[in-house]
Amino acid sequence: MLNNVKLTEGVYFVGAVDWNLRDFHGYHTPRGVTYNSYLIVDEKICLVDTVKAPFAEEMLERISQIVDPAKIDYVITNHAEPDHAGALPKLMEKAVNAKVVLTASGKDGVMKQQQRSYDFMVVKEGDTINLGRNNLHFVPLPMLHWPDSMACYLDGEQILFSNDAFGQHVCTTKRFDDENDLNEVMYEAGKYYANILMPYSRLIGKALDKTGQLPVTMIAPSHGVIWRSHIAEIMQKYEQWGRGDAGDTVIIVYDSMWGATEQMARRILDGVAASGVKGKLHRLGAASLSDIITDVLEAGGLMVGSSTQHNGVLATTGGFLTYLKGLRPTNKLGAAFSTYGWSGGAQNTIEEFLKSSGLTVEQSGLSVKWAGSKEELDKCFEFGLEFGKKVKMRKK
Repeated sequence: MLNNVKLTEGVYFVGAVDWNLRDFHGYHTPRGVTYNSYLIVDEKICLVDTVKAPFAEEMLERISQIVDPAKIDYVITNHAEPDHAGALPKLMEKAVNAKVVLTASGKDGVMKQQQRSYDFMVVKEGDTINLGRNNLHFVPLPMLHWPDSMACYLDGEQILFSNDAFGQHVCTTKRFDDENDLNEVMYEAGKYYANILMPYSRLIGKALDKTGQLPVTMIAPSHGVIWRSHIAEIMQKYEQWGRGDAGDTVIIVYDSMWGATEQMARRILDGVAASGVKGKLHRLGAASLSDIITDVLEAGGLMVGSSTQHNGVLATTGGFLTYLKGLRPTNKLGAAFSTYGWSGGAQNTIEEFLKSSGLTVEQSGLSVKWAGSKEELDKCFEFGLEFGKKVKMRKK
């Protein structure tokens, strides 16, 4: 027997909890990952999403404790990525009469990735399926975070199956927000947004407009816990993140070859602190990229430093800058600092990346040859102080 969790009358969690996964395609997941699948038992039987392929048998066992999988009428594929649809082939071996419901882009994705064809039912904005007591409404959300992405809404029970929106990578035996530490869940929701959805922030407002018109008593995402008591709070956070609201925190990210860049970073941090804003220091390699980006999400400023290597930056710094560019944070100030030996280059490389990532670089960077003298370290302090004041002024 497995523990099936009932969301409400006729709606069950039948997904899987991957306690041991620590890397989700580059995203550091110290609390593991869940693959949420939901079974709706009405006059028609419907499964909303499957799980990652290695957990297919567990999902089928959970379903079988409630209904015979052969009786499933509809399989909703909100997203064709393997963590959502990987178990679809195994499921369809049992649910032989089921229609696979997805967007046109989702159909293309499933057929190409799985090299299989099913009894597809392609849906678009405004389409519904009558299940009996409930209607299931489809809400395409293209590019949140794939072109095929959609959510669906069960009107009678007022449940929004939100796909990747509002998700978190956190494992727990308790499936609901109010059964867990809210601070932990909110942190993981922010981390998920920062590393998965931040590049598409301009689309969040439109998505919230669509979903905000629906009376929602529960949000059931594809990852993490189900929201039932703190819906207003997570909606408010998504509005804030979607607008790119920035606080008065400065994040300093650096790597150092022989310690001189670290010395600069620490002195710059003291200057930032003296300006009255909060500062936070990350050495690359000591913290994961996904944790650093979580801090960047609500920060007002980002300062990046590196030793110079081959007229550019250290490989660790280059990796961070590439990751940052892909996520395209908005409404943030940026600045660069570096050390060099016989020739420079790191400062210019960092500034170019910050600008191309969407940050505003108003302040000329700071470079020090070899190790900083007392006068140069004093300049580092002033550099941080000036930057912190600018972030503080923007916050006002």
